[in-house]
Amino acid sequence: MIKTSKDRQFRPVAVPDVDLGGFWGKWQDAVCDSTAQTLLDRCVEAGMLKAIDVSQPSPGIVIPIQPWGGSTQMFWDSDLGKSIETIAYSLYRRANPELEARADAIIDMYEKLQDQDGYVNAWFQRVQPDRRWKNLRDHHELYCAGHLMEAAVAYFQATGKRKLLDVMCRFADYMIKVFGHGPGQLAGYCGHEEIELALVKLARVTGEKKYLDLSKFFVDERGTEPHFFTEESIRDGRDASDFHQKTYEYGQAHQPVREQRKVVGHAVRAMYLYSGMADIATEYKDDSLTAALETLWDDLTTKQMYITGGIGPAAANEGFTDYFDLPNDTAYAETCASVGLVFWASRMLGRGPDRRYADVMEQALYNGALPGLSIDGKTFFYDNPLESTGKHHRWKWHHCPCCPPNIARLVTSIGSYMYAAAEDEIAIHLYGESKARLKLASGADLELAQTTNYPWDSAIAFTTTLASPARFAISLRIPEWAKGATLSVNGAILDLSACVVDGYARIERNWSDGDRVALYLPLALRPQFANPKVRQDAGRVALMRGPLVYCVETTDNGEDLNTIILPSNLPSGKTTVLSELNGAVAVDLPVEREDTGAWGKSLYRSEPARREPATARFVPYHLWDNRTPGEMLVWVQSDQ
Repeated sequence: MIKTSKDRQFRPVAVPDVDLGGFWGKWQDAVCDSTAQTLLDRCVEAGMLKAIDVSQPSPGIVIPIQPWGGSTQMFWDSDLGKSIETIAYSLYRRANPELEARADAIIDMYEKLQDQDGYVNAWFQRVQPDRRWKNLRDHHELYCAGHLMEAAVAYFQATGKRKLLDVMCRFADYMIKVFGHGPGQLAGYCGHEEIELALVKLARVTGEKKYLDLSKFFVDERGTEPHFFTEESIRDGRDASDFHQKTYEYGQAHQPVREQRKVVGHAVRAMYLYSGMADIATEYKDDSLTAALETLWDDLTTKQMYITGGIGPAAANEGFTDYFDLPNDTAYAETCASVGLVFWASRMLGRGPDRRYADVMEQALYNGALPGLSIDGKTFFYDNPLESTGKHHRWKWHHCPCCPPNIARLVTSIGSYMYAAAEDEIAIHLYGESKARLKLASGADLELAQTTNYPWDSAIAFTTTLASPARFAISLRIPEWAKGATLSVNGAILDLSACVVDGYARIERNWSDGDRVALYLPLALRPQFANPKVRQDAGRVALMRGPLVYCVETTDNGEDLNTIILPSNLPSGKTTVLSELNGAVAVDLPVEREDTGAWGKSLYRSEPARREPATARFVPYHLWDNRTPGEMLVWVQSDQ
């Protein structure tokens, strides 16, 4: 009997237990070769190490206080934390004694910075020590702590060194004393969510349930009345109605989390909250949290998500606006937000494999998050429009540099998103050349080797390595778009209609050493049309191949990309491998183009432009702006 998904607890396979090759291996090499060191170098250039080095005088306020009452300098601990986490993941792949020594030196600084009670935060120890725990709504104390916790877990797993882990356990123990409903405690939570999911990671690596309980406390308290942020403001002598964005929706604190039905506010904050909620739902088997998350998931993916998996169209609040408001040229779609959507989707799989989460995880990973990193690992997108006149390019750094380390740590930890394990089952959520090492409930060791050139090629194969036969299930995601997919075990074709549960082919059997599973996912080019309520995409079509969104660029097609018209019946295309783009597959299609040269000087006229036959080259969207700068367009005209 197949258990229902909520009966089980799936947890991601640890990053060190998955070796990557192929597509993701190349991206990880870029991080190892460039990004990891670049992150540290630019943190040093910004002055972040001076901020935590107690052997030097405090640098004071380097980045001025903004109208919202804080400075992005308050977030520096989080930037260092994500950079250390990236370094840790890169060390799994490739030893780098120099980089490891630099990380060790930073960790030493944090150990010396830590107060006797366990508190550690550069800003509130060395710049505004009198403001500790005074403005949780705006000042990111717990957010910074969360990123340092994630770094501590990753660095411990990568190197076996406990120093930062011990520092953050002491801080978490101090938090348990500070937060709660007891005398003198704060019944509060952070304005920018992150601590919730970080505490779960800390609990899983230490085995300490008290950290899970603290995470659950933060989740349960959010948005309850009397409202903590209001009472905090009054207690601090601030006007409770005068704050950034003027609404508690901005930080998803407008209602208790189980009552929330619409995805609102700052996109990254929302994704981090929902990720923490999903972790708690898995650990406590909390159906009330899962039910709320399922409603929020549908709200996001059916009304507020770009085809790329980008989310949050507005720069003003770095987040959500109205339903079906998805402008292309001004799309904010922050890299961090899509990274956060990958986090959330992955955690929704904690209660069992379900294609509706994993398909979106893959969509957001390839098309929403990955564009944030150049193929050489040296430049970054903060925001990700789906149309550009040629003026939008990756940058070397940013005054709020959250995105570079976020996409870097995701890329270098991607193996843990591919595989998850429950007591009696291995779930394979993402495909890519890899080798995973897993421990079965029986205690037996399983090695699962995945051979593929996905997402460029359709063929995927798995080979088992087992010391002795064992009975368990392997569940493989069959993407919704993969019409005509086939699956076989040791050459015997399986009937997918008989074994697919929630979009996963579940194969339960006695497995032996050398068993081979072959999966074929057709990568047919397919047109995509937006809901008619999305006014910005009216009369337009986008193209996808497998999980990848495609676009056109000036470097292949010349200027005036808006003149390209795709035929109503999608023609056969010719594929070309682009060596300069890491072996990416481009697609050349016969199209029509409006003739701008024959239009004349008038701005308007009574007849439409003349059309001429042409060929357009479409390339994967995540690779745009890696060659000669120019225009870019995802949604082209459709001859419907």
